[in-house]
Amino acid sequence: MNENKPDGSQTLACVFCRKNDDCPNKYGEKKTNKKWNLTVHYYCLLMSSGIWQRGKEEEGVYGFLIEDIRKEANRASKLKCCVCKKTGASIGCVAPRCKRSYHFPCGLQSECIFQFTGNFASFCWNHRPVQIITPSNYKDSLPCTICLEFIEPIPTYNILRSPCCKNAWFHRDCLQVQAINAGVFFFRCTICNNSDVFQKEMLRMGIHIPEKDASWELEENAYQELLQHYERCDAQRCRCKEGRDYNAPNSKWEIKRCQCCGSSGTHLACSSLRSWEQNWECLECRGILYDSGGFQKAKKHTIPDTNNVGINDCLLEESSPKFPKPSPGAQHKDLLRCYFRVLTSMFKFMFYRQGSKFRRDISTIIIELGFQIIKKTKRLYINKADIWNSALDGFRNQKFNPSYTLEVAYVNENDNFGREHPGSKQEFLNLLMQHLENSPLFEGSLSKNLSLNSQALKENLYYEAGKMLAVSLVHGGPSPGFFSKTLFNCLVNGPENTQPILDDVSDFDVAQIIIRINTATDVADLNSIMNEFYNYLELIGCLRIITSLSDKYILAKDILVYHVIKRVQAPFESFKQGLKTLGVLEQIQTYPEAFYSIFCLKPENLSTEILSDLFTVHTLSDAQTLEFWNSYLQAVEDGKSATTMEDILIFATGCNSIPPAGFKPAPSIECLHMDFPVGNKCNNSLALPITNTYKEFQEKMDFAIRNTLRLEKEESSHYVGQ
Repeated sequence: MNENKPDGSQTLACVFCRKNDDCPNKYGEKKTNKKWNLTVHYYCLLMSSGIWQRGKEEEGVYGFLIEDIRKEANRASKLKCCVCKKTGASIGCVAPRCKRSYHFPCGLQSECIFQFTGNFASFCWNHRPVQIITPSNYKDSLPCTICLEFIEPIPTYNILRSPCCKNAWFHRDCLQVQAINAGVFFFRCTICNNSDVFQKEMLRMGIHIPEKDASWELEENAYQELLQHYERCDAQRCRCKEGRDYNAPNSKWEIKRCQCCGSSGTHLACSSLRSWEQNWECLECRGILYDSGGFQKAKKHTIPDTNNVGINDCLLEESSPKFPKPSPGAQHKDLLRCYFRVLTSMFKFMFYRQGSKFRRDISTIIIELGFQIIKKTKRLYINKADIWNSALDGFRNQKFNPSYTLEVAYVNENDNFGREHPGSKQEFLNLLMQHLENSPLFEGSLSKNLSLNSQALKENLYYEAGKMLAVSLVHGGPSPGFFSKTLFNCLVNGPENTQPILDDVSDFDVAQIIIRINTATDVADLNSIMNEFYNYLELIGCLRIITSLSDKYILAKDILVYHVIKRVQAPFESFKQGLKTLGVLEQIQTYPEAFYSIFCLKPENLSTEILSDLFTVHTLSDAQTLEFWNSYLQAVEDGKSATTMEDILIFATGCNSIPPAGFKPAPSIECLHMDFPVGNKCNNSLALPITNTYKEFQEKMDFAIRNTLRLEKEESSHYVGQ
């Protein structure tokens, strides 16, 4: 029988800190074992330096045996607190050669840091970890993103900054209260919703994140109303014979809810919707959106085939797809996510009413898409020398599910022992996107369009390419950065609403024909050009009667549209279907401005400031080595080394640019006594050698990075040659 009683312990003092206070948020739960007349604060027990949990959770107090607690209390009774000068100081600073001991409450008062993870280390005020942040340009106060009170954006003990959002600042007390309420499953950045990077940094800075469900999840039926779907047709004239409440999934009588408010519905047939994927807004939401000028009303046109709905005179308003159809039961798994999407719609209304366009950060969008990834894993066996085919085999495997967590194992077909080596998922996705950019599926130099490859079309490779690109983005891969503006506009607005330009034509002969037509000086010259290329123009269906010189512009436009768009219509449709994986295409069409930056533009050049901010410095790292590191970055940026900033990032992470959703786990640095630096691409970590001089540090860094990358390249080429 468990005799630990939290109740009635207010008058009993903790055997470690000697305080009667019962404040769970500050000291943890206060528990009393009546049999042994022993009272402890949970945090005082957890942080004591000479005790370990040797029992099961139900034994003793939280798994700490009574005899161990008594021994630790006896040990602490001989130690004097360096703050209050009283005995019972059971907690000591872990920094080498530091002799300070203190009570847990005294440590809090003196701004010590207690790490509730790993070995439960404690640091005094002189040796505590700090957030290393480059000088910012913030001149004014910024609000704490939890309580919204304004604070000075300077990292101190009581003020912390988010590791994933540079403009997110918090009070330590606000973070601690939120962590206790949210628990490990829901404690995350209030701005970007990141949990892994955010929790790791907060644990390092002494925030306790209890391993429990969120307090709001423990309330019985707290979110019951969110599980109820609105299932009623609100069309002005419901044509369903079974009534407005009838709902038949996967038929024309399936009820579609308003994409904005979700509190109105219609049968597909009653609003002339040809498929579930088409968007629909109720009259109230449509009035808000259109009256505010946020949307331009689409042209109305008669539906070609109305047999399915039995109406001959209905009109359809075109709209761009925004949200994918939710899978059955998704609301049960992600109630808060659904609530967040409702809030997103509300914020959209606010922006439209103010007459401004709603914009979102690309990293936030991709992180939200990543919520679809489940913990079940799928291992891909990748041959670095044949990235494309080994990836293709994995993606086409019957057991492959894009929602599974991806694991990568590198293999070599020429290895007779069949050995596997753990690989970096982000490195693999980076190599895959590089191959895709240079594959025969695309044509062009820097800005690429789809090519026409009959063999690839036959093997359905355009679909696989779209699927790979979608999976790569959602799973933390790099920015594609090689799409032409024309190809991107085709995805967003449709080929029929896109006008290509001469730069989209990679075929030199076709480009010359268009140039000659555009530079024709008179009708005779234009007719002569048409006669010269009569067979080609007839083949592509661009022959026309020339009546004036201005016809040359129409002719050139027809050739452009055929060569860039109509010629590759089949590859485009196949590629587009692949991009629908995990709802990526729908998000592209919803937020084109955000996705344009990663599809059509190359990532920004790396700099000393970017890499300094990117790498988290390991606790108790060597200060001189960190100075050498910053000097080395500056030297590389200034061109004083054969190594490049991209080489450094590849050496540590396997990627030559920062993915839109960031690295997972966050890149880190530690300083060790070793001959050369070591990059761990699976953990995105970089171990720096501790040296006596900067010159020695630079030589070791240059030698290791250049030769490692050279050997990897030669090894890959060697395998290809075999």
